[in-house]
Amino acid sequence: MTASGKIELMAPAGDFTAMQAALDNGADSIYFGVEQLNMRARASMNFTIDDLPEISRRCKEKGVRTYLTLNTIIYDHDLSIIKTLLDKAKAADLTAVIAMDQAVISYARQIGMEVHISTQINITNIETVKFYALFADTMVMSRELSITQIKKICDQIEREQIKGPSGNLVEIEIFGHGALCMAVSGKCYLSLHSHNSSANRGACKQNCRKKYTVIDQESGFEIELDNEYMMSPKDLCTIGFLDQIVDAGVKVLKIEGRGRAPEYVATVIKCYREAIDSIAEGTFSQEKVSDWMSRLETVYNRGFWSGYYLGQELGEWSENPGSNATQKKIYIGKGRHFYPKSNIAEFLIEAYDLNKGDKILIQGPTTGSQEMVVEDFMVDQKADSLVASKSDVVTFKTDFRVRPSDKLYKIVSA
Repeated sequence: MTASGKIELMAPAGDFTAMQAALDNGADSIYFGVEQLNMRARASMNFTIDDLPEISRRCKEKGVRTYLTLNTIIYDHDLSIIKTLLDKAKAADLTAVIAMDQAVISYARQIGMEVHISTQINITNIETVKFYALFADTMVMSRELSITQIKKICDQIEREQIKGPSGNLVEIEIFGHGALCMAVSGKCYLSLHSHNSSANRGACKQNCRKKYTVIDQESGFEIELDNEYMMSPKDLCTIGFLDQIVDAGVKVLKIEGRGRAPEYVATVIKCYREAIDSIAEGTFSQEKVSDWMSRLETVYNRGFWSGYYLGQELGEWSENPGSNATQKKIYIGKGRHFYPKSNIAEFLIEAYDLNKGDKILIQGPTTGSQEMVVEDFMVDQKADSLVASKSDVVTFKTDFRVRPSDKLYKIVSA
């Protein structure tokens, strides 16, 4: 939990652009993977071991905690790699490591690094919490628990004063938003059996997100299904009952999405930041929930449901293989220059037209993910322009610094 007593908001970071989006929109902590030893090893967005000092530096400037995910199954040939990685993490002064394999847990404790237990362990009861309290200060609960079950565990931690190695009470963390897996706490073997690509080594091929036909082997009868994607759950969304989660005693709310785009991180973190602050201020309302939901629907999602937190026994399945987002971004150009005295950004248009009044997105490793509406701009130094086309140089005023590495997108209806 944060120093203010509010529930900690943990953001996913797949690269520096997404990380900056998290920092700019109110995350209390970030979690990220390095190269191949994490549950998003197949993602194109992963940091390298050499990025650790820069991650630590930028997060410390904002007072944001840093959590390294090392939560895959570990084999003997991985042991030297994890020791090197943990040594580098310790040297970079990262806050903690998220782990499930005892080899990682043991070595992290050996070098004095804080440990958080991954959801892959599937913690479902207070006795398991007591056991892992020998090694860890924070534990992610099984995704299949209800709020009532989680509250009971939180109450028992308080009542029995169950403390981790730091001497503080064990903190309970849960997933609050994002993709769900049909398997118990994400432990799935479909991808391993079909493609020899283990989900439990971060290399899931996402078999469950595909369209299947189910046939009765004995009669040859093709079973009709109301939903074509019967193994692909809708995304978790808890913002509508976040006050109940806070009341249950949960200390950390984790947002899923290390493979998602920076605008996903920016939008989701901003909405949950507002919700957490609203609960603390006593202004949490259904009207605000409706606004947050409409904003969450603009970025990647497979439709939303409340998971198992409210007591449902079965999942809710997505209706299509991709996103239900109400908006999408279209690349239109790249950064060229920024004039700091006047806060004027200059871009080269390389693709689609930019029109006066368009909603745009500017993204980059240092800039993060910044959204704005372009009310006025100049094209090739000509004022009062209404449209900028391919090969044009466009300039306009911003409230933030822009870099040559930044990309310019137009946001349109999906």
